[in-house]
Amino acid sequence: MTERLTARQVISLVTEDFTELPPVGVPPGDRPDGPLDWRGYGDARALAAARTGEQESVVCGTGSVEGTRAMLIAFEFGYLGGSLGVRTGDRLEAAYTHARAHRLPVVPLVATGGSRMQEGMLALTQLQRVARQSALTREAGLPQIAVLRDPTTGGGWATLGAGADVTLALPGAQVGFAGSRVRPPDADPAAYTAEAQLASGAVDALVRPGRLRHELGRWLRLLTAPSGEAAPPPRALGGATGAPVSGRDAVRRARAPERPRAARYLDAYFTHRVTLTGDRCGGADPEGMLCGFGEHEGRTVAYAAQTGTATRPAGYRTAARLIRLADRLGIPVLTLVDTPGAANDAEAERAGVGAAIADLFTVLASVRTPVTTLLIGEGGSGGALALAAPGNTWATPDSYFSVIAPELAAAILKRGPDEVDATADQLRLRPQDLVEAGLIRGVVEG
Repeated sequence: MTERLTARQVISLVTEDFTELPPVGVPPGDRPDGPLDWRGYGDARALAAARTGEQESVVCGTGSVEGTRAMLIAFEFGYLGGSLGVRTGDRLEAAYTHARAHRLPVVPLVATGGSRMQEGMLALTQLQRVARQSALTREAGLPQIAVLRDPTTGGGWATLGAGADVTLALPGAQVGFAGSRVRPPDADPAAYTAEAQLASGAVDALVRPGRLRHELGRWLRLLTAPSGEAAPPPRALGGATGAPVSGRDAVRRARAPERPRAARYLDAYFTHRVTLTGDRCGGADPEGMLCGFGEHEGRTVAYAAQTGTATRPAGYRTAARLIRLADRLGIPVLTLVDTPGAANDAEAERAGVGAAIADLFTVLASVRTPVTTLLIGEGGSGGALALAAPGNTWATPDSYFSVIAPELAAAILKRGPDEVDATADQLRLRPQDLVEAGLIRGVVEG
């Protein structure tokens, strides 16, 4: 369990110039024991206020996080477990409305046990109210970056936390829909942690409290810098120069163990970058698909990059999530294609690899933000094409793109192993063949 910071403490971690919004007035007809006349509720609120110094479970206001002004929404867990009631909803709605009016990103600093029982269904329906405000903010093209503190459970996790564009979490924080008192008695407590949520694709990164201001500042700077210009393709990093002389030569170059992979290209292209992890559907493919945002020549560029392995369904879904977010924020996208193909094992089929690829094809066919693709290695069939920008794809000299791998094509055509090289030539998979066919724009050099 991580240290439970108060709302004011976590605000001071990320900004030094916090300006609190004026408190929202008491709703007409509010009774001392709340809308349900829950006996003792008024006393509980008074005790919570005396103990915390707060009048509600959230503190809302604006502050600069390493130079970027943002709307900060900090939960006070000491006030009735950071629970959401009608007054909480009033404050949250006012915060989101202010953020849209002033074009500010929204940063929920979440620590909550869920909806407030003493207000019954009126409290629960505040989740719909929050979801509406989040949706309006999304439509306005403003980013939402949640920081998950201990604990983040119930409806607060299912709206302000999991519903944000990016989720950062403090190490050791309890994170899950079910709070500790309502889980099955035999439930594994390790499943309800920030670390588990990271592994299952629901959290993007773990951030220590001492690093929170810096990391949050980087995210805010990158996500609030739209640009209408397409990202230029990276220069080739491999040692190969000139066009491959044959299909076999192109395949050999692309499969060479020493050929640079995506991580090297991203490190060379970006001054700095942050990582987006997970598909928000219970999966992550950190070894096969690298996604995030970085700074290139002073501009923010989103990236989705295959690493040379067979791409898992979660990898395709994470890329689709990244590109949709970039499109909504007006940020150009760079994709790096490098895979022998989509994962085709039974697990991949059960995880919906076909639907994941179909969704990514649809995303790239429909986004408004410019997308640039560089083929840096193997371009294996639809599993590679799904990440390629229609009309703006480039290639390196040590790459190939093919409808199918030469070996598999030969097997399907009932050709022997000695005919694989000839099949590779027939497939016309070399970079220069792709240029001649009008399938890619050109070949980049080092």
